[in-house]
Amino acid sequence: MTSVRVRRFGDAALLVELPDLAAVRRVDDALRAARATSPTDPPPLTGPSDEPSSRSRAFLVKSCRGTHDLASDARPGARAATERAVWAGVEDQVPAAESVLLRVRAGTDLRALARAVRQVAADALDSDDAPATDRPLVVLPVTYDGPDLDDVAAATGLTVDALVARHAAATYTVAFGGFMPGFAYLVGLDPALVVPRLATPRPRVPAGAVAIADRFTAVYPAATPGGWRLLGSCPTSLFDVARDEPALLTPGTRVRFEVAG
Repeated sequence: MTSVRVRRFGDAALLVELPDLAAVRRVDDALRAARATSPTDPPPLTGPSDEPSSRSRAFLVKSCRGTHDLASDARPGARAATERAVWAGVEDQVPAAESVLLRVRAGTDLRALARAVRQVAADALDSDDAPATDRPLVVLPVTYDGPDLDDVAAATGLTVDALVARHAAATYTVAFGGFMPGFAYLVGLDPALVVPRLATPRPRVPAGAVAIADRFTAVYPAATPGGWRLLGSCPTSLFDVARDEPALLTPGTRVRFEVAG
């Protein structure tokens, strides 16, 4: 079984360390599935007496790198019922490039949760099953009129038409959220389109700008400084606090770009 490092992260989180984005996507999906099948009520306040009494806590799950592994602290004995219940103590789940962070409610049995997370993550990484393809699909219209089209075409050795065709041909997956509400890092970029960020970021990138940088593509949900290379513009609102889920692009969501003009 693959060894997965699950360690306490501050007073309100658990961190799962993982080797790459592919592993993050597998583990993030598996953890969400486990949480979806757990009881909806929060677990009883039965955490170890030496745990802090803050209102919420979190853990970060990462691969073994010499950090303190909560799973190794697990006391022997069957706690299957508790482990099922502890999923309800998770308040938020945040994937990143090489980790998944779980924020939990105060009173959650952290050691039981760490054991459950470790098992789910290891099973996901050891599975031969293909990644899930039934996640929501969002189609975003794009007008490919960005100021960096010519420079990116020159850097990649493509014509502008070929560059646009390759960018619009892929089906992307939201890997994780970014530096501002609604910003989603999309993976699945054609390797021919991998280019570095600008040497000097722009002081202002307009809302709706469609951009690429390194192995990612994204849409800026609001105006902000930025160093990604701009290919086009998208009129779709990516973040709206009036929606039940303010962020349109959540981790695992599939995304396609449709040439609008």
